[in-house]
Amino acid sequence: MNYLVWPIFSTYSIVHYFTFVQRATVKFLSGFTINIFLIIIFFAGCKVSQQVLMPKGIGIISRQEWEAANPVMKMKPHRLTKITIHHTAVKQNFNRTLRQKLKALQKFSQQRSLLSDGRIKEPWADIPYHFYIDVHGTIAEARQLQFVGDSNTPYDPTGHALIVVEGNFNEEVLTEKQNASLQKLVASIAAQYHIKADNIAGHKDYAQTGCPGTKLYNLIPMLKQMVQLQNNK
Repeated sequence: MNYLVWPIFSTYSIVHYFTFVQRATVKFLSGFTINIFLIIIFFAGCKVSQQVLMPKGIGIISRQEWEAANPVMKMKPHRLTKITIHHTAVKQNFNRTLRQKLKALQKFSQQRSLLSDGRIKEPWADIPYHFYIDVHGTIAEARQLQFVGDSNTPYDPTGHALIVVEGNFNEEVLTEKQNASLQKLVASIAAQYHIKADNIAGHKDYAQTGCPGTKLYNLIPMLKQMVQLQNNK
């Protein structure tokens, strides 16, 4: 009799055991799958949060449109908290195209180059500024906004959206179209990235330099007031 009962008991136990294992495995795999899914969402969320969007509501010539070369070295990502104004320190040129100017600036930037004061500049990854406003008021994307810019002066531009305006504004004044484009660009960046009026400045506020030239630097209080009014709405 015992020999008859034992096989039945054993078969039942084995079936029960494998049913338990199957359920436990399904539960484990389900939990594992959910955890993996949550991890993917987390990192995807991190990636999205680090994406930097282009300013809205204004026309900007993209890097692709002016046929920019690729960066020549790795660049550091950052989060925007400031807007800093520069000038090219070269007189306005009404004859060269925007593409010609940007290609020349990129070539200068990516090579070991002689500066106007006699110093040697080592290669940068790309154009040091994020936006270029030409003499006609056309705005172009220079370095991609999500990456830290560069400077030939000793200050850290991390967090700065760098805007350069074509001209030597110790000697020249902005054209009406340059002035209008500068205001639109500053307002759009400030709104997009919640930048405070107090964080709008000129290059000379961070380093020993004449940049962005007196006539452009004198416009910065107006830009701050504009952004302050915009932020108060």
